Amino acid sequence: MRDLDKALADILAIRSQIAAGTAFRGYGPATVAATSGIALVTALAQYLWLDDPTGHPIAFLAGWAAAALLSAVLIWIEMQARSRRHHSGLADAMVQQAIEQFVPAVIAGVLLAVLQWKFAPETLWMLPGLWQVLVSLAVFASVRLLPRTIALGGAWYFLSGFTVLLIASQSHALSPWTMGLPFAIGQLLLAALLYFASGGHDAED
Repeated sequence: MRDLDKALADILAIRSQIAAGTAFRGYGPATVAATSGIALVTALAQYLWLDDPTGHPIAFLAGWAAAALLSAVLIWIEMQARSRRHHSGLADAMVQQAIEQFVPAVIAGVLLAVLQWKFAPETLWMLPGLWQVLVSLAVFASVRLLPRTIALGGAWYFLSGFTVLLIASQSHALSPWTMGLPFAIGQLLLAALLYFASGGHDAED
């Protein structure tokens, strides 16, 4: 039994090593572009129906949490299908490695929101910028699995995050556009980078 367990562990280690050296093709440009639309719709809805985001931070955060969850579900569904189509037996290992790149940023983003809301609500104006910086770090971490040009998307979120922090520091106010516009542009940029890196073949998938 010990030999069998060792053999199974060796097989899993080999599969993980192979997956780590394989370009991940689970992200579809069309779905990533669709998340750009979700960001714009969320920003527009909050602009029209949330009169004072700074005075109602829970409504503001809940709206963006719902947008992020919807985007994640769409990407997850397509990721599963595309991974099985492009990576066959390595699909599960590839998906796991792709998710691992984003988990620290997601956890940090949630904890930041909770801690600031509970203990320092006067600093909530920083969240949009901080979230964008965290996304940039997750994108940079994913470069080893994706085309290297994806780093341009990470650079966008890094710069937009600090720009939003600088702008918001003047008024300490929450605005749907400091979330909506950077994420709409950033997701479109990522979609374009994925599309051109694949030579346009993903349009047929």
